Amino acid sequence: MHFHGILPAVVTPVDQTEQFNPQPFRLLLERCYSAGVHGIYVCGQTGEGLQQSTEQRMRVTEAAMEFSPSGSQVIVHIGAFSTREAVALARHAAASGAAAVSALPPFGSYSFAEIKAYYQAIAEACSAPLLVYYFTPLSGAISHLDQLLDLCSVPNVAGLKFTDSDMYKLAELARSGATVFNGSDEMLVAGLLRGAHGGIGSIYNLIPDLFVDLYSLARAGEWAQAATVQDRINVLIRIILRYPVFGAVKTLLRSAGIDCGPCLRPRRDLSAAESAELIHLITQTEFAPRFAAGAVR
Repeated sequence: MHFHGILPAVVTPVDQTEQFNPQPFRLLLERCYSAGVHGIYVCGQTGEGLQQSTEQRMRVTEAAMEFSPSGSQVIVHIGAFSTREAVALARHAAASGAAAVSALPPFGSYSFAEIKAYYQAIAEACSAPLLVYYFTPLSGAISHLDQLLDLCSVPNVAGLKFTDSDMYKLAELARSGATVFNGSDEMLVAGLLRGAHGGIGSIYNLIPDLFVDLYSLARAGEWAQAATVQDRINVLIRIILRYPVFGAVKTLLRSAGIDCGPCLRPRRDLSAAESAELIHLITQTEFAPRFAAGAVR
């Protein structure tokens, strides 16, 4: 598969006991796909995959496949604290029909050799292509371009989700032939300009149509118009960044009529005062109709 396009890093809805809630998940995916997204990214950081049990992550993967149109690029984050768990999740995702799997490095004080062995084990065990997830605060011993190119050369590694501000590094990875998904929502237009094949992000849950518009303009070479759309998107991002991001995203989805439940502990939800302030700030922007009570759009 030629990986490309706009893939929301979708929220995982849960009930008050932190169990997966499939009905709002169906609504969220319908909302994203109706906006023209090219696929979804499941159980990543936004989807709180690492806060869930292996069994629940598998249920979310199965639901993602069930609720996605045929041919969608469903990429499942299978990163875990142990190689054994990551491999089990990767095999399950591939058997469920996922287009690819993706993984953060294992958390801890691991050497680059140990991290590479982790990715090699996943890539060898899974029939679906693997995307490395490069997020600088959580990437441990991975820091240099040569290391990223080394990981992308592992058989069955298709490329990576790249969440960093180093556009030179992104451009060199794209130039090498690796598939690169831009992971910084506020810099999607810059990533696409430097060769990214698409984007994966949290704010895509909220305004998927604008990210699709930005991507379409970039593909057409209409860079000034794409930058204008990025500026519109960043108005919302600036507001959200005043608060814990995951709690803010869930608050806004709830306001729009898709109740995805609480954040999974130890992440916290917004307080009542924070939620009210967030909604008030949104009412002063063009996005107000999207998050009016019950407005699923």
